[in-house]
Amino acid sequence: MIQIDDSGSGSLIGGTCIGAIRVETGDYVYDFIPLEYYQSNLFRTKRYLNKSGQIVLSLLQKLDWKSYDMVEICQGYMFDQARQMLEEKKVNFRSRKIAEPLQSRVEKTFQEYALSLGLLPQYVKYTKYPLHFHRILRWVYADYDDRTALCKTGWKSWKKYGNLNVKMQEDVLYKSHYICLKCGKEIEKASRVKRLEYYSNCQNTIYLHNRCTL
Repeated sequence: MIQIDDSGSGSLIGGTCIGAIRVETGDYVYDFIPLEYYQSNLFRTKRYLNKSGQIVLSLLQKLDWKSYDMVEICQGYMFDQARQMLEEKKVNFRSRKIAEPLQSRVEKTFQEYALSLGLLPQYVKYTKYPLHFHRILRWVYADYDDRTALCKTGWKSWKKYGNLNVKMQEDVLYKSHYICLKCGKEIEKASRVKRLEYYSNCQNTIYLHNRCTL
């Protein structure tokens, strides 16, 4: 049996990982819907759904799919066109919620990808709600000019929150264990910092090293 699932479609940054595993052997393959499919006209026309289907067929080929193989594919919308393509190819499949062994593998692949984009580890690994939109938005605003290019700018939520008014002021941070969201390093207590403030779904305050804003 072969399982197919995705990870990252709900993340503000990056594309979407599509993963497949042959359950009996543990052979695992994956590919990404590129970020560009979530920006501009490619997103408006939902071309990412067609790309998802193309990737699914490619991954089945890599796993040496045979006509007698059962394919389990995630029941989410990301595979709407993929299911149509599987029907056209006469692939024996069923839609369902995918669990192990694939779920952890594909989620870990996307986490590693997000880290490679520069996202801080605590935003990915050490939180109950990894890759939460408004948490990642804070990371984006900490280095807005460079990090906007990593975002799914076609999203309605980006249209709403992606160009907010941000105030920057000098300050002294007397609290401990704060991380500069631009460089990812700890800010020493009683350091002079830049304080960024904006309002999204709530009031947000971000502290940066002075040197990180030069």
